[in-house]
Amino acid sequence: MSPSISLTLNGEARDIALDDPRVTLLDLLRERLALPGTKKGCDRGQCGACTVLVNGRRVNSCLTLALTLDGAEITTIEGLAADGTLHPVQEAFIENDAFQCGYCTPGQIMSAVGLIAEGRAGDDPERIREGMSGNICRCVAYHGITLAVQDATRSMTPLKKEDAA
Repeated sequence: MSPSISLTLNGEARDIALDDPRVTLLDLLRERLALPGTKKGCDRGQCGACTVLVNGRRVNSCLTLALTLDGAEITTIEGLAADGTLHPVQEAFIENDAFQCGYCTPGQIMSAVGLIAEGRAGDDPERIREGMSGNICRCVAYHGITLAVQDATRSMTPLKKEDAA
């Protein structure tokens, strides 16, 4: 009998039978669930191209066994836009030309969403670069990525009462 897991994937409850208990989340997403936005880069957890959110935290899906995710909430790049409206981080990446070839972009965006949600992005470029250091861009679009994270952080952070006055 094949093991199975129940999880919430991009807001939808799913029951998934696993043919192999050793399948990674990355391979499950791309090969079984037709969600190719999560990229396979190094397949060793070193490049960040496969970054997704699991229970709101950034993870390298290539290193995560799907079997360990029973009951988890998973968000992929395909789950960020809502009702045809891009997520603020996606908008910021476009506005700041934060990509060139685009291969790493889904992982970069998911990492940025997680970094902002963790409250660790801030406005300091050095802090952002450190927080995003697990995501590699071969095209070296790091300047645009940093600007995009700054802009998205500003747009997603509610104004304090004294700032609004």
